Amino acid sequence: MINAMHVSRFDLNLFVVFDAIYTEGSLTRAAKVLNLTQPAVSHALGRLRDRLDDPLFVRQGSRMVPTARARAMVSPVRHALGGFQRCLSDEGGFDASEAERTFVLGLRDGLEGCLLPSLMAQLMEDAPGVRLQSLTISRKQMATELASGRLDLACDVMLALPESIEHVPVLSGPLVVMMREGHELADDMDLPGYLAAQHVLVSSRREGPGLEDFGLARQGYRRHIRLRCQHYQAAISTVQNTNLLLTLPATLAGRLSRKGMVIKSFPADLPGLEMHLYWHRDQSADPAHSWLRQRVLGLLKEQQEQLTVNSE
Repeated sequence: MINAMHVSRFDLNLFVVFDAIYTEGSLTRAAKVLNLTQPAVSHALGRLRDRLDDPLFVRQGSRMVPTARARAMVSPVRHALGGFQRCLSDEGGFDASEAERTFVLGLRDGLEGCLLPSLMAQLMEDAPGVRLQSLTISRKQMATELASGRLDLACDVMLALPESIEHVPVLSGPLVVMMREGHELADDMDLPGYLAAQHVLVSSRREGPGLEDFGLARQGYRRHIRLRCQHYQAAISTVQNTNLLLTLPATLAGRLSRKGMVIKSFPADLPGLEMHLYWHRDQSADPAHSWLRQRVLGLLKEQQEQLTVNSE
């Protein structure tokens, strides 16, 4: 049994394989992440099964599903692996001016334009060896990506995530509606006029309503989505040249609006959009992660303060 073993007699690399299989749900994908062959991963899993006297994962269709023992192990294993990683990177703290590191951020389209220009300007000045990668992460995969270390920070709406994922609110504000100058609703827009119009929805998903559609549905309303696209810049260009309306957070509207556009208050009583910054708790004590996190939080706080001033 594992509680009778001394850690010095245990191959800790087996837990790296365990974590990869748990995260990926597949031996093939775990092997790819670890840059190993699938037989090597299978062999490591077999050794760990023998040492712990538990199958750890059982195959269900194409997925490797964790057993109760594996589910109980994963949090302490990840915590321990995170500690080992910090030991390798701490060495007196994080010196941004000397560091060579890539951070991965999970940002939706609109937030990229709000955050990345200011953040990169700071990094160019203070951290010449630090690189950023911004990705769109499926909300279903966010906790897994943060836990695996493949994602450092994510910014999104309030989500129901495991307790191991820490978060703080960073941006909040009302929804607004953008349209071209000369639109028939530009001078006076009420809810019936809004619902009678046709709309653009910005979403990285193939289907499903926007957040504002959930609020409208609770009041018994439904709008007509004429165009679904992935990026706000494309949506704004379309709105600028058609009679379509674009609903978006005021935080984004103020930064993305162009000459010839009109921004109106949303014509229904819906809660504003609140964005949260997410990270895995094992990263909280990592000096490098803490350095980046404080930079991001500071920039988002500035944007929130500017939004508050503009709305007064």
